[in-house]
Amino acid sequence: MNTQIIPTTEPFLLPGNRTGILLVHGFTGAPKEMRWMGEYLHQQGYTCLGIRLAGHGTTPEDMIRSRWIDWTASVEDGYNLLRGATDRIFLAGLSMGGVLSLLMSTRLDVAGVVAMSTPYQLPRDEKNYSPEFIEFYSRFVKFMPKSAEVPGASWFDKEAFKSHISYPQNPIRSIAEMKRLILAMRAALPNVTKPVLLIHSKNDKYVLPENVERLYDGLVNASDKTKAYVVEAGHVVTRDAARHQVFEMARDFIRHHE
Repeated sequence: MNTQIIPTTEPFLLPGNRTGILLVHGFTGAPKEMRWMGEYLHQQGYTCLGIRLAGHGTTPEDMIRSRWIDWTASVEDGYNLLRGATDRIFLAGLSMGGVLSLLMSTRLDVAGVVAMSTPYQLPRDEKNYSPEFIEFYSRFVKFMPKSAEVPGASWFDKEAFKSHISYPQNPIRSIAEMKRLILAMRAALPNVTKPVLLIHSKNDKYVLPENVERLYDGLVNASDKTKAYVVEAGHVVTRDAARHQVFEMARDFIRHHE
């Protein structure tokens, strides 16, 4: 079988009860980073769908061709698939998946949002470059390293890191699209009216914890908002050592707002 999708990064559907959880992975990531969370919530009885965002889980060239509205369309597709089998849907997103979940909660009829490791601004964007500038720059430089440290150095669970799959570098053209998406989310934050749970690791060196405070402050009309922290994790809280803590917080939030 000669597939386009990297093995183990396929989307997944775990049928359960009439409450659906739509799980959205992060920038350059894949459904795999949401799989353990999906399996845990499925054990609690929920119907879980882990989607694959356009241009992800294949090749970086596919990602470069994708636009931020393709990623919102991927979320909408997943929502519509789940809607046929459930009565209520929660969005649960990691990193860029959290950005998408917050934004799409203002466009879709959802019961609540769990946003994990979610950026309010691009990492390492001290100069606050415009999406247009980043896009122009990408004509000359195609990729940039994810961080200055050795891959996996900030993970607490080294075994989990070994099987983690994401593109090895960030496509600069896609960073421009990520910035556009973040700006759209920031503009939409006052329109978020559903309950929101923000989860972040205090040891996230990629998207710093201060992002949570800014998101929390921006959610001025959410019917309920909570911020919660873990420590035994880097950026990918759904796969690192504190993951069960994260899963339990999400479960309690969903139970409370079903």
